[in-house]
Amino acid sequence: MTPVVARDRIRAPQRPGDVIFSTATVVAGSLILAVLAAVAGFLLVQSLPAFVAAPADFSGGFTNFWAYVWPLAFGTLWSALLAMIIAIPLAIGIALFISHYAPRRIAQGLGYVIDLLAAVPSVVFGLWGIGVLAPLVQPFYANLVDWFGWFPLFAGPVSGTGRTILTVAIVLAVMVLPIITALCREIFLQTPVLYEEASLALGATRWEMISMAVLPFGRSGIISASMLGLGRALGETMAVAMVLSPSPTVLFQLLTSQNPTTIAANIALNFPEAHGVGVNILLATGLILFVITLAVNMIARYIINRRKAFSGAN
Repeated sequence: MTPVVARDRIRAPQRPGDVIFSTATVVAGSLILAVLAAVAGFLLVQSLPAFVAAPADFSGGFTNFWAYVWPLAFGTLWSALLAMIIAIPLAIGIALFISHYAPRRIAQGLGYVIDLLAAVPSVVFGLWGIGVLAPLVQPFYANLVDWFGWFPLFAGPVSGTGRTILTVAIVLAVMVLPIITALCREIFLQTPVLYEEASLALGATRWEMISMAVLPFGRSGIISASMLGLGRALGETMAVAMVLSPSPTVLFQLLTSQNPTTIAANIALNFPEAHGVGVNILLATGLILFVITLAVNMIARYIINRRKAFSGAN
């Protein structure tokens, strides 16, 4: 190729479609950043009075904002962590069953059912948690306290209604299950067939093939799906507010009637009656939730970037 031809190609005018598309992508990306900055700025400005509020402005006898928000942040992280401990193994197992074990017809039907769970409103999950799940698991909770009451997490007294932080974690796990399952299923289906066939040709069983080829290939995707589900669990409001009896305290016990509440549920329950500095205090707790969610996503991105070279995707 002569330099003249190369120079002419570089200076060739772009087609209108390319210009429109590139401009639209730049505008869309900039708009996302602008909205994120606007939300952060709004929360920060509205939260300033809460940081210097008098102790009389806080309900529950708290002396300052940090003493007020700490139990709420703990409840948010604790309930989300329990939900992810329950949801991630189930989601990976269901995704592997759909992608590598189930017959095609069963896999398609099960995939549709799992995807439909994502369309169920959170209020319905809250009603299910109150009316069905809590009474159902309460006898099991009583047995857990009798058998394992010596372990701090299962220490009594047991709740008589079953509306505990563990019940909330189960509800949240069911809510995030379709998100994690759907993403993991698509990731597992993207595993190169050559990887799977090579493992089977070397004498590996199906599970050995999955553990050596499928799971390493989808490792970064599993982390991404889990963090997306964690974001849903951290911000869930109605289901937590309906199932839990709010108690701004720090407790690790899973089965007692006194349970920590979450930031989102606390805002939903108290915002209709808040006024003056009380509104700023609730918005300040929203700012803390915003920071927690942002930090979780940054940590997840860091982990994914570190393991990207070993995921098989490249």
